[in-house]
Parts: sequence; structure tokens; C-alpha cells
Amino acid sequence: MLTSLTIKNYALIDHLQVNFNDGFTIITGETGAGKSILLGGLSLILGKRADLSSLKDKNVKCIIEAVFNVSNYNLKTLFQTEDLDYESQTIIRREILPSGKSRAFVNDSPVNLNSLQLLGERLIDVHSQHQTLQLTQNNFQFQVIDALAKNERELESYVVELTNYKQLNVDLEQLNALKANAIKEYDYNAFLLNELVEANLVEDELESLEEEYETLNNIEDIKAHLSEAYQLLGDEQIGVIAIMTNLKSSLSKLSELSSKYEELYERVNSSLIEIDDVFSEVDAKQSDIEADPMRLETVNAKLQTLNNLLQKHQVSAVSELIEIREALTEKVGITENLDETIQNKIEAISKSAEKLDAVAKTISSKRNKAIPNLIAQLQAILSDLGMPNAQFNIELSSTENYFSNGKDELSFLFSANKGGSFNALKKAASGGELSRIMLAIKLILSNYTQLPTIMFDEIDTGVSGEISNKMADIMLQMSKNMQVFSITHLPQIAAKGHSHFKVYKEDVDNVTQTKLVKLNHDDRIVEIAQMLGGAELSTSAIAHAKELLN
Repeated sequence: MLTSLTIKNYALIDHLQVNFNDGFTIITGETGAGKSILLGGLSLILGKRADLSSLKDKNVKCIIEAVFNVSNYNLKTLFQTEDLDYESQTIIRREILPSGKSRAFVNDSPVNLNSLQLLGERLIDVHSQHQTLQLTQNNFQFQVIDALAKNERELESYVVELTNYKQLNVDLEQLNALKANAIKEYDYNAFLLNELVEANLVEDELESLEEEYETLNNIEDIKAHLSEAYQLLGDEQIGVIAIMTNLKSSLSKLSELSSKYEELYERVNSSLIEIDDVFSEVDAKQSDIEADPMRLETVNAKLQTLNNLLQKHQVSAVSELIEIREALTEKVGITENLDETIQNKIEAISKSAEKLDAVAKTISSKRNKAIPNLIAQLQAILSDLGMPNAQFNIELSSTENYFSNGKDELSFLFSANKGGSFNALKKAASGGELSRIMLAIKLILSNYTQLPTIMFDEIDTGVSGEISNKMADIMLQMSKNMQVFSITHLPQIAAKGHSHFKVYKEDVDNVTQTKLVKLNHDDRIVEIAQMLGGAELSTSAIAHAKELLN
């Protein structure tokens, strides 16, 4: 509910701050006093676009701030979706800068107009005789029936499953498209994969093959160098081992003569041992190395295969070829298993459709049971509102289509006159009739669901005194479950309010300003008497005003 409203520097309002209570609130004032300005300011809070003409003083920013108690509105999910901080006492502020730009804040967090509109429509419903188009819209008509049918839980289940059903169908379309493309690419991918599989790729294999190739390809040079090393080391006359053996013998004799030569002896002896080991290894390698033309041909062929594959796939390492092989394996595997995947998806869609059909059937059944109750209540209320011959013909027809709220199509027909033909509401009802039908529907809805604050803007225009009493009773009854405002010119309605505000104009320093004041009991008597008999207060008008208030 709206608990307070502050308006600064907007149109004819210099500064206005007012607190509101729950229940039924009346706003009255002479034509042109500024009631439309008040609604205009409130509409900015609800997300209407603003412009520089809204500023009273073009050099000062306009600020409109409203405080709402939202604890009973189940808005936490909306706040979370719109990334807003939830507070049970929520403050919405709108600023229009002298530059013409505007800013909006919810609990001091900046928001865009779209978020503000989403929140605003859940907080206040401004309803005038010219704003009954909603009543003729199919979605709204379904909302009314579903409220009476208590379909909230079923509709939530339906929406969740419908989302799943749509996603499954999107997945199936993508799989079928993938299959069509995959069939074209399958043969080529399978050929590439076969090449890579036959290559028996081993990571880091290229380096070892290149080394083995160099060895096999230069086998004669290697044998010659090994033979030369063998001769240099093992020749009996001039070989390194013979020379080192003689050197060791000489130093051995020196070390026997003096211990200071012992270290030299040990070093030469150690070197001789190492050289002798080298000699043995050279000898062994001479024995091991053999020319192998077949192996050379095999290694060369494998290297050519690897280099061709590297060039073909434009990569530089065997590890990258392995990655390509794995990717191709997956692609070819997907193609080969695609029919099974598609069949599984079709079965999942079928199961989802079964769930949707079951929930939609429950929704439809509950709607059909609620419709006679809705028709009876509507016709009874409208009879009290001066439409005794109003009749409704509301029919559901099941379809094979999955709509956003079930599988039903709705025919919501109306006849205002006895014996008259039924037609769509927008064709069969006048503006005044639509307004009263909407009032009846809002009354019914208020008994079944938590509605936002509703503001009736002169919906009583052209209504007789007796009917206005009935309208006032309806608004008063609605206010037991929600906050109701009525901007009215009728004293019969004004007298039924729990609180009463008057909009008026006042000249301050030769500048006209719009102001709003809350009336006490005596002020209300005067205001209602003037509504009854004009500015000149008569005794009968005052007596009548007191009677209405009592």
C-alpha cells in the first residue's frame, strides 16, 4: 500500500508531502484544482516517461518520492530478478533534472524505466473510465477466471513444464540441423580421423624418430669414427691407454720416493680407470652398431607421414595432432550416435507434452467450474449498479495448442439488454458500462487475491445518486482487503471514505500553486455540503452532508 507521497517542483506543485492510511481514501476538489497533476506525479513513480515541461521551476530539479508497504505483495522474486534490494518499506524516487534527463531509484538503487514499470504495475492500479481496455483483453479475462478457480499452483507448474517443453523442441531442432550438416561432413571427418588413427600417434615421438633417422642414415660415418676412437685409445704403441699406463708407472715410482707425488699418482690412476671404461664402451658400441636399411626406410616413412599430417592440419607438434584426432573422434561419434540422441529427445518431448496435457486439463476443469460462479457474481453486482439486464456468456474451448496459460481459448461475451445478442465486450458495452463491469470484477478479485492499491479516477462520471451509493459500497467493501483511492465529484461516494483529502489551488506571491490537505470531520461536512449544493452553504446541504457522513 502507498503510505506516503512527496512531490517537489512538479507542474503547479511547489512542495507537497502527505501520508496515507489503508482502507478507503477519498480525494475531491473542483474541476481544474489539480487532481490530474497529482495523478501525473504519481504516474512518474510508476515508470511514465518525463520531460522538462514537468518542472515548475526550470532551474531546479523535480523530485517525486513514494513509500510503499510491500510486505503482503510477494514481491521478493521480482526484486531478485530485477537485482534490487528488497525492503518491506520500499521507497521509489524519481528525479527530473533541469537538463531534461530523469533518474529513478528503488531503495536508493538506480533502476531503468522498464524495471520501474514492472514494479509499479504490482503496486498501484490507476483506473479511470477511459482505461478499461484491459477488461477486453483475453489475458486479463483469463487472470480473473484463474483467480476464482484458484489455479495459481497449477499455472506455476504449467509454466515450468512449458519452458522445459519449448527448450526440448529447440534442442531437437538443433540436433536435426546438426545431423543434416554432420551427414555432409561425416565422410570427410571419418577420412581425416582414419589417417590420424593409422599414424599411431605418440606424443614427443617426432623428436625420437628424427634422432633415430640421423643415426641410421649416417651409420658408416659413425662406425668410422668409433673405429678411429678405438685405435686412438687401444693402440699398443701410441694409444692413450698405453701412454696413460706408462705415466701411471712413472708416478707410482715417484710416490714411493715421496708422499707429495701420491696425489698426482691417484689422479692419473683415476683418469686411467675412466679412459679404460670409455674404451670398453667404444668397443661395445662398435659391436652393437649395424646398418639396418629396412628400419631406416620404416623410420623415414613414419617421419614423412607425421610431417605431412603436421602440414595438412597446420600444426607444429604431434600433441596437437592428437587433440585433432580426439575432436574428430567426438564429431564422428556424435554423427554415428545422433539418431539415438534424436530419438531420446523425441521421447523426452512426448513425456513433457503428457505432463503439460495433464496440468492443462486440470486448469481447464477448474476454470469451467469457476465460470458459473463468476457470471453469477458479476450479474448480481451489475444489477445493483443499474444494469439489471446485464448478461455474460463465457465459454472455454480446448485446443491442441500450448498457450502461455494452458490450452484453452476463451470467449467472453456480453449483452447489456434483455433479449439482446451477445457480443465481445469492446463491441457490446459502452464506456460507462465497461467501467462498472471493471469495478465489479475488481471487487470479485479482491476477495480471491491480493490486489495492488487501486485508484479510481472519476469512474462515477454520469452516474446517478442511487447507483453512486452502490459504487461507494463496493469500493468500501474492497477496502477491507486492499487500499482503495477514489477521485470523485459525487458526495455519496465521498462520504463513505475512511479518510478524505481535498485538492485545491492557492495563489502564493502571485504564483498559483496546487495543494492537498487532509480534512477533519467538520471540514468534510463543509466539503460534502458544497458538493451537494455549491459554494453557498445552505442549512439543508449541511444537514444532508451530516446524514451522508453518519
